[in-house]
Amino acid sequence: MQIVKLLGYLLITSFILVGCSDDDDNNTITNPSQVGNKQPLGSSANDLLSSTRFNSLTIEMVSVEGFEPTQTAINSFRQFLEDRLFKPDGVTINQRTVPSSNTAPFTIEEIVEIENNTRTLFNELDDITVYVYFADGSKEDDTTEQVTLGSAYLNTSMVIYENTLRSLSNRPNSPLLSTIETATLNHEFSHLLGLVNIGTPLQSQHEDSESNGHCNVPSCLMEAAIEFTSGIMGMGDIAPELDAQCIADLQANGGK
Repeated sequence: MQIVKLLGYLLITSFILVGCSDDDDNNTITNPSQVGNKQPLGSSANDLLSSTRFNSLTIEMVSVEGFEPTQTAINSFRQFLEDRLFKPDGVTINQRTVPSSNTAPFTIEEIVEIENNTRTLFNELDDITVYVYFADGSKEDDTTEQVTLGSAYLNTSMVIYENTLRSLSNRPNSPLLSTIETATLNHEFSHLLGLVNIGTPLQSQHEDSESNGHCNVPSCLMEAAIEFTSGIMGMGDIAPELDAQCIADLQANGGK
């Protein structure tokens, strides 16, 4: 199953749609210790949100050399996690770089293979882990009208197409790169948290009927389409936040 999220960028004379995709295809697991991290998208929402099973969270952030996220985005991402998750023993973000796979543009199957080759941290005792890969290329099916910013594809796995984010940030009147990174990280991780209605039950009807897995509240972080007008481009340099209904969903499933 794929869910494609779109963000509309109105840049002077060109209208560029950008977004993210979620792929919850099951993948063959041969190592029993990895089974808990190779489940369908959204199935670990409560484990990530609450302290029922896991008291801490470790993010294994793996970037292709030269495509590391900005420190501003990492700080904002950490704050987002601390604001929404009950993890009494804290959130740890481990960063490292790896050489390019030289396989861009990527299919989601190729991203899964990269994870299989580079992921080193898995759930252990009361610590749950999430793998985030910053890629040096784009998603394979990108077009001149539609590009993908990130993909959440398993219960604790997501990819950020950093090369695409950087290309967008270099366009005239675009938001800062750190803002685009923050919005993408928070949006994709929110899919791991089960939003919208993909593992975290709805407390009110706010799922977008035309884009499953997204919120129908304007300007919400989980809205499927956000249009940025020429000049300030909508959000400017402030990343969108979760609306009250999305937060209520997370709180009912063990989050803050």
